[in-house]
Formats: sequence, C-alpha cells, structure tokens
Amino acid sequence: MKAVRLENLTKYYGKARGVIELNLDVEEGAFFGFIGPNGAGKSTTIRTMLGLIAPSGGSAKVLGMDIVKDRNKILENVGYLPSETTFYPGMRVRDILQFSANLRKQDCRQERMRLCERLRLDVDRKAGELSLGNRKKAGIVCALQHKPKVLILDEPTSGLDPLMQREFFSILQEYHKEGITIFLSSHVLSEIQRNCMRAAIIREGRIIAHDSVEALSKTSAKRVTVHGEADWEKLSGVRDLQENGGSVSFLYAGDMGRLVQVLSQGNIRDLAVAEPDLEEIFMHYYGAEE
Repeated sequence: MKAVRLENLTKYYGKARGVIELNLDVEEGAFFGFIGPNGAGKSTTIRTMLGLIAPSGGSAKVLGMDIVKDRNKILENVGYLPSETTFYPGMRVRDILQFSANLRKQDCRQERMRLCERLRLDVDRKAGELSLGNRKKAGIVCALQHKPKVLILDEPTSGLDPLMQREFFSILQEYHKEGITIFLSSHVLSEIQRNCMRAAIIREGRIIAHDSVEALSKTSAKRVTVHGEADWEKLSGVRDLQENGGSVSFLYAGDMGRLVQVLSQGNIRDLAVAEPDLEEIFMHYYGAEE
C-alpha cells in the first residue's frame, strides 16, 4: 500500500492556479522530499491531500483512504505541521500539547516529555509569549507526540536555530527507523539531500521531476568555473551565470566541444569543471524551459 497517492490532483482558487494534475506515489516507510520555492504549490498540495481544502479535480489517498470520504480517519493517522504555527495566545504550552493529544484520544505524556526535553521547549509559558522558534517547537511536538503512521511537515525548520534543526532531524531519523513515513516539504535543498531517499520537484503548480535524490542529482549539466575572459554569448546552455572579479561560474548543459572551442578563443588562466549539487540541479530545473 502507498502512504500517499495523488492522481491528477488539481486545485484552483477561483481562476488562480493552485496545483495542476499532480501524479505522485510515496511508499510506506519512505523519507520523501517535496521541493519548491514559495508559491510553487507545496502547501496547497499538502492541504488538499489532507482534505483540509477541497480539490477541484483528481483524487488523492493517504494510507489507502480517500481524502474526501475518509478525511477524519486520515487525520487520526497523520501528524501534520503547517508552515505557520499559531495557537490561542492565552493557553500555556502544556495545555496546547495536552489538547492536541486529547483530540486524538491518546496518552502521549511519555513521548511528549521526551520531545520537549530534546527540543528545550518550556511548557509553562503562554503561547502569546513564544518566539517564532518556540512556536515551531510546540507545533513539532503536537505533530510527533502520538507517533503517527505518516508525518507531513511543511517547511518545518523555519525559525529553528541550527542546533535545534540538527536535533529535529535526528528525531526524524529515529522515527523513520521505526517505519514512520515522512513527507518533508522544503525549499532548503541541503535538508532534502541529507535526509531524503526520494524527492519530487514542483514548479508553478506542476511536478516537473520525481526520482531518487541520487538520480535527481545526476544530470548532463556541469558546474564550470573559469578564471579569465571569453565570449560567453557564443555559448548556449548556460544558466545561473555568476561573475566575481576575474572569474565566472555557471551551470552548463550544452555541448562540451563548443565550450572548449569558446574557451580556446579567450584568455583563460584556470578552469574547473565539477558535478553540481542538488541546489544547483534545482536551479537547472527551474531555469529550464517548459
């Protein structure tokens, strides 16, 4: 059974584009990345596939259950962290966490205590007194404390300092080893590359790539760094060109023979050609024509 299956899932807000004909499978037990910048459709996809907003077309299933017919049952088995976490400002953190557990009719005290200690979350403070980072920590504990079958996390590290980000991903890796499916939406490419096995890239409401992270990182494009001068306008396939003093760096997906020819006509002091990282691959996908 697939943890998540989207079939031509579409969402419009009136005439405005949300997401368009998304097809995606996520295996049970996967640590899956969902990549895209703000406005690409990541949050709309998540909210639609959880049944929190109604789809305009297509269908989606989570743990084999339909998002329209079985929404409440899906939410019982899912831990969801939205990109922005807000709470009743007068409630203390401990009451928020207990309220979340009560909604699921589960005793989460032991796991809640463990998570709060690791994330250094002060449960005696009121929500209205919390910083962005501490609100995010409270949201994380609400999503994780009941040990759900599927974790769906939308930009989970925004607001967390680097030490807390490291601890958070350590916790996620432990959950993953226990067989919990993790669906991680992020625009931070390093998070996806370090933690996920497979990923999909969404652009302007459409999935433009879906593969293993290793396969997504492999491309004909190369990162070329040149110290010197040449006529770059003679090259096609150049993207993300950056000039820094006497050096030029760019992502190149054109003919390598043509590159050598153009460089030979210039004044080149040094040259480096390397495999791009996932962030550069991402920019390649987003820079490519439809």
